[in-house]
Amino acid sequence: MASSSASLFCLLFFLYSLLLLNGGGVHGNPNYKEALLKSILFFQGQRSGRLPANQLISWRSTSGLSDGFLDHVDLSGGYYDAGDNVKFNFPMAFTTTMLSWSTLEYGKKMGPQLQEARAAIRWASDYLLKCARAKPGRLYVGVGDPNVDHKCWERPEDMDTVRALYWVSPSNPGSDVAAETAAALAAASMVFRKVDPKYSKLLLQTAKKVMAFAIQYRGAYSDSLGSAVCPFYCSYSGYKDELLWGASWLLRATNDAYYYNFLKTLGADDQPDLFSWDNKYAGAHVLLSRRALLDNDKNFEQFKQEAESFMCRILPNSPYSTTQYTQGGLMYKLPESNLQYVTSITFLLTTYAKYMKAKKQTFNCGSLFVTPNLLIGLAKRQVDYILGQNPIKMSYMVGFGPNYPKRIHHRGSSLPSFVSHPQKIGCDGGFQPFFYSSNPNPNILVGAIVGGPNQNDGYPDDRSDYSHSEPATYINAAIVGPLAYFAGLKAHS
Repeated sequence: MASSSASLFCLLFFLYSLLLLNGGGVHGNPNYKEALLKSILFFQGQRSGRLPANQLISWRSTSGLSDGFLDHVDLSGGYYDAGDNVKFNFPMAFTTTMLSWSTLEYGKKMGPQLQEARAAIRWASDYLLKCARAKPGRLYVGVGDPNVDHKCWERPEDMDTVRALYWVSPSNPGSDVAAETAAALAAASMVFRKVDPKYSKLLLQTAKKVMAFAIQYRGAYSDSLGSAVCPFYCSYSGYKDELLWGASWLLRATNDAYYYNFLKTLGADDQPDLFSWDNKYAGAHVLLSRRALLDNDKNFEQFKQEAESFMCRILPNSPYSTTQYTQGGLMYKLPESNLQYVTSITFLLTTYAKYMKAKKQTFNCGSLFVTPNLLIGLAKRQVDYILGQNPIKMSYMVGFGPNYPKRIHHRGSSLPSFVSHPQKIGCDGGFQPFFYSSNPNPNILVGAIVGGPNQNDGYPDDRSDYSHSEPATYINAAIVGPLAYFAGLKAHS
């Protein structure tokens, strides 16, 4: 009975969503409230573990309940990272940190979506807590052998591949994945501080322990785990950026001078022109600049300058710009899954602009005078492009607008649902009739943002073209904040 009620609610929800579509056209602003709702709903489609009765993406079912069994621990839950059935904790922790940061900065603009954002964070933070607390001296950092999983095209509910477990420890360190996990737990602890103080305290206590491990046992997790994480989620930028990022979040969550003093021992930072699950420097600089801008704390002036230097590398008319733009106006960083960089950088644009506005600040990139509205204008153009205001009028958010990707590189979406096809589809069973089919995916992964267009603003909508057609949790996590910002602006205009 519960499932039929949930299905009815689901149907009503989607009918309501269809009505909302008239709220934003190509000529006006997109409907940011609808996009915000869907950007968070997407995470339900990525859930691993036992699904709750209020699950809205009803074509997904419970999966991965035996995760951890090989080590006699419970590692069920968390998210599949993208279109596969693997749980990679490095990008999952970054996703959690970004969802938490979005909620901390923009929660007041989220309206009813604040509760949904918290639920999305908790689905990940519950799992990360298990990974940190299951066995002393061990931090679990992944479930599922990616090399085996990627040879299969099967639903998560049918998984029959070995659910190999991966961990870091004092003898096989992983400062990068440990510090990112600490950042996620610390950021989430702030989200739950008022609404669930007991849970918040557990998150923060665990974050401190995991960060201490990251600091004490230095090393890259890629070196410890090899082909279990590379080339998928290698820590290409090294682990110093995660140590900076993790300490920045623990400083914000605890206000303990220990973390500030630790930051200062890390020495000069890199000055990148992107921000991603791998490279956290720019995010840490913006996060730390908050103290310089909002609290006028001179100890953080260096990070404010580094944040401004980053913006000068992004802005198209800046003499220091190192960022390419397509003819249609989209930031173009790298050919594989470019929208992950667009959403992450857009988050930093709106957030730094928010800090500037609070204190009526401006800065210069050489001859270019930079106001908060200049940064917000660029952020809005990126968001609007993703939502369909681009040369081919394609929304890169699935289920948003009249024209969106129909053949995404995603196992669960491209195979018949468990409800419609209860018979097992084995490892090889999904390729011939489904993966290679030119038909649209049978299940709509509402809210998923795919890798995006190529540098010529083109999009072939091809399931096998994973660089462009695969969604990922970290693409979505970073756009939640900007969508809330623009939804809030519209509400108050």
